[in-house]
Formats: sequence, structure tokens, C-alpha cells
Amino acid sequence: MIKPTLSISNLTTSFRVNGEWQNVVRDVSFDIGEKETVAVVGESGSGKSVTAMSIMRLLSPANSRVTGRIEFEGKNLLDLPLGDMQSIRGNRIGMIFQEPMTSLNPVLKIGQQITEVLVQHRGMSDAQAEAEAVRLLEKVRIPSARSRLNEYPMSFSGGMRQRVVIAIALACDPKLLIADEPTTALDVTIQAQILELIKTLQEEEGMSVLFITHDMGVVAEISDRTVVMYRGEAVESGTTRDIFKAAKHPYTRALLSAVPQLGSMTGTDRPLRFPQVDMATGEIQPVQQTEDTVKLNAGPILKVDDLVTRFNIKKGFLRKTVGRIHAVEGVSLELRQGETLSLVGESGCGKSTTGRSIIRLTDPTAGEIRIDGKNVLGAGKSELADIRREAQMIFQDPFESLNPRIRIGEAIAEPIIAHGLANAAEAKERVGELLERVGLSASMASRFPHEFSGGQRQRVCIARALALEPKLIIADESVSALDVSVKAQVINLMLDLQEKYGLGYLFISHDMAVVERISHRVAVMYLGEIVEVGPRRAVFENPQHEYTKRLMAAVPIADPSRRQTRRISNEEIKSPFRAADYVPSKRLYREAGEGHFVQVA
Repeated sequence: MIKPTLSISNLTTSFRVNGEWQNVVRDVSFDIGEKETVAVVGESGSGKSVTAMSIMRLLSPANSRVTGRIEFEGKNLLDLPLGDMQSIRGNRIGMIFQEPMTSLNPVLKIGQQITEVLVQHRGMSDAQAEAEAVRLLEKVRIPSARSRLNEYPMSFSGGMRQRVVIAIALACDPKLLIADEPTTALDVTIQAQILELIKTLQEEEGMSVLFITHDMGVVAEISDRTVVMYRGEAVESGTTRDIFKAAKHPYTRALLSAVPQLGSMTGTDRPLRFPQVDMATGEIQPVQQTEDTVKLNAGPILKVDDLVTRFNIKKGFLRKTVGRIHAVEGVSLELRQGETLSLVGESGCGKSTTGRSIIRLTDPTAGEIRIDGKNVLGAGKSELADIRREAQMIFQDPFESLNPRIRIGEAIAEPIIAHGLANAAEAKERVGELLERVGLSASMASRFPHEFSGGQRQRVCIARALALEPKLIIADESVSALDVSVKAQVINLMLDLQEKYGLGYLFISHDMAVVERISHRVAVMYLGEIVEVGPRRAVFENPQHEYTKRLMAAVPIADPSRRQTRRISNEEIKSPFRAADYVPSKRLYREAGEGHFVQVA
């Protein structure tokens, strides 16, 4: 019988909290075979990342305790002296983390960070290490590899930085690669490229892979076997095909039910709520269709004409403008009361800058913006404050949006009092009503942000956005960082509020499956321009622009049997940097159907 590459038996990891030991991983056991990929899947707090950190012995011995057996190459890693473990870590076992910028030193050149590993672990000379670094960068498909050795991490895109991290992890020909949420922060097309790269490298190098994720679409795409974790325990394990076909544990079934499936909206015109899933029992409540609240006869809440936002790049002693970032170029759109218009595209396409420009958090270069008929760009300070009562913004990271030292009741009450809508006593009462409106309790007003989960914090941000009774909400990647079940709850809440109050949403996202669920209309952005716009059904069921097709082809399919049906493009999004004297040409659009327009190349 062939011995597994890694064998974990009865792994239990505890942390000291207030002087007492608390188990966060309990009695977990699984094996990873030679050249096999095992996915450990679960939501935040399930213990999957702690399991990986325990394997690598990266937890502080001062406040953590790991028991059980972790056998690798005939040795129990938990019994090894620290020096021996260090020779295995980064050498025989490589690791990729979620955020490449935390793995890379921003002040060291890329080449230096790769050669350092080669010199330390493989005893190479500087010349040998540099030659090997070029080979590694070429292996992870980084073009012009030699010339990029002398660049800093900030010069690379997110996808290219993750490729560099993979190159470092592969530098010593590891027997096992641990990938901890390596694609979560990446755009869907870049995620697809990284997954394809890991699979290709695994075949070429003969590695085993432990892949940690909360995305069931990614699990279906990459893993041979799957371990499902819930509240620190491995509740189910088996082949990936068996788990997707006939999951036995209620939590696994709930996790699969909560995954947004691209194409699930085929044939429907209006947004559709996610099924409500009880993650403990697996019980699923029926999906509810939203009511049609779009007021077509009323004037648009938001009207944007030929919006341009550029950022000057200055260099030299005289700070001469040498070029410009054309972040938003000639964008026009309309949004009506009760309607959701989604703005989709990859990082750097200009969608967030568009949202920020609309309410002048970023100053546009040119164009016209009207919110409820009021001229945004021509507004003075007091007028702009009044306009911003009508248009509120919800950001991606709720923790960054909330002051950690201010109780959330005060954070929600602050705009109410600042705009003179209520005195302190009335504002306090209104805060309680707002918290209950978003599914929290009024008693939570006295808590600080850190006392809430990620999903609850996002609900607090929605409550604060509703405080001034706006007509328009700009939601910028507002559910991207949430677990799949929490994401479904927040989307359903947004649809409920839209139905009740006739809110207009400009929903900014790169998650095509969520966009399909929530939208009435969709606008696709690429390099600062809208390349396709139309009714959600038309854009998703009959995409016309090549970039729209590429976005949809890259979405992971939560079905292991369809792994080979995806078309992966290795094309990186181009830079929006242009020379100072560059004048963009006027874009033309053709009508592909009623209200469905596509940019002509």
C-alpha cells in the first residue's frame, strides 16, 4: 500500500483565552495521497486555516497547543525540533497565502525575494539563484521574466503577485503545497488562471496539494477529495464528486445550496432572492421572487453623461505631467427608482472610481452627473451635502468603514444629527428602528464594531446608509468579503429593502453569479469604458462583447463533472496609463436588442 504524502490523525488545536484553553480544531483526521489535491472547505471560523497553520507549526507556542499526529515523510511534525521544522517549512512543504502583499516584502525586489529562498534552502550561488529565479517566473507564466526580477511587488497586478508567491513556494521543489485561500482576493478571470496554473504545476512537479477555501465552485474545479469543516470539526469527507452528488451532512448540503450558480436565473426577468438555508440543519426555504418596483415612468434617480475621471502622473523636480491614468472614460448610465444596475468588471477597470466619482468622493475630470435631478458637479459644499442625503455608499470592508472606537449606535446616529433630522433622543430611537430593519436588535447599539461578525458589520453599514432615507445606494463590492451563507442573507436584505422603500442600487461587483441574482440591468466595464450594457437577462443569456464572454467563462462551476468545459484566457487586463497628449477616440455602440448596447471595436 502506498503511504500518503501527509497523514493527519486526531489533530486538536487549542488557544489560551482569558487563562483557559479553548479548542478551535477538534479531533480532525485526513490523508493526502501522492499527487492528490485535497480541499478543506468551510466558512470563516470553521478552523480550516488553523488546521493549515498547525501543520506548518506557525502558531505561537506561548498561547496555542497542538496535539495529535501530523506525519510527513515518515516523521511526526509535532515532535520535530524547531530547527528541523524550519528546514521542512518552505523547503519540503511550500505555502501560498490569501493576500500576496502580506507574503511579499514591499521594499525588496522580486528577484531578491526568490533568490533568498534558493540560497538559504538549496545552497545556490548568487548567479545560480538568479538563473533559477528566472526559470521559476517563466514556469508560473510571468512574461519578460528576467527584466521583472528588478521590479518591486507594487509594480505587479494582484494576479501577477500571486504568481510570484507561487514561484517562491515552488522554489525548493516541495512534496506538498498548502494553498490557503489563494484566489479569494482575485478577480474571477485571474482566479481561473491561478487555479489552472496550480493544476498544471501539480502535474509537472508531481506535488500533493492541500487547498483551503470557502468557495464550493473552486472546490469542484480543483480537488480530488474534500474535507468539510464546521465549527472546528471535520463533519464530512469523501471524493469531491460524491460530496457534490450526494452530500450526507446537513452542513455540507446547506453549503452547496447557498452557492450562487451562474445560469440559475435563465428565463427570469426580475431579481430573485437566494434560498434561505439553515446552516446547522440544512433546511432550505423556498426562493421568493421579488416584486416589480422599478418606476419606469418617473425620471431617473441617477443620470450620468460622458463621465471622465483621470489621474495625472507627475515626475521630476518640476512635477511635470508625464501621463495620465484614464480610470473612467466617457461613461454614461441611468438608474431608476426601485432598480438595480450592476457595474461589473475586473480590478482596475474603473468601476469603483465610477461609484466614487458619482458622489464626488473622487473629483471627476469632465462629464455631467445628476442625482434626483440635482447637478452634482456644479454643487457647492452645502448643496453637495444635501445631494449626499439622497445618495449613500456601502463599501467592501465594513470594518474599515466603522470607527473601532465608536459604538455602532453613535456611528449610525451621527449623520442623522449632523443633518439636523433629529435631536439626540430621537436619533437614539431611530437607531434602534434601523438596526431592527436590517435584522439586528436595538440592544446592539451599545456594542463596538469588533463585537460583530463580518455579516453583522455589513448590516450595520447598511443601517447607517439608510439613516438619511436615501433614494440611491452605491454598493461597492459590499458582499465580496462575506461567506457564502452570509452573502445570501445580505443580498436578500438588500432586495427586501428595495422592495419596501423603492431604493435604487448601483451595485459594483466582480462576482458574476451574485450580479445575475440581484440585477435588473448590467453594465460591463473594461479599461474605464462600458463595453456592454443592457437588461440582465439579455447580457447574461446573450453576451455580445468578447470581454463579457470572457468574464462569464471564467466563473467556477460548482459541478466537478464539468471541469473540462471551461475556457481559460491567460490575458491580463491592460494598463489604463496613457501618455499626457493621448486623446481617446469616440466610442460607437450598436444595439443588440431592446436596451442592449455593445461597444463596436
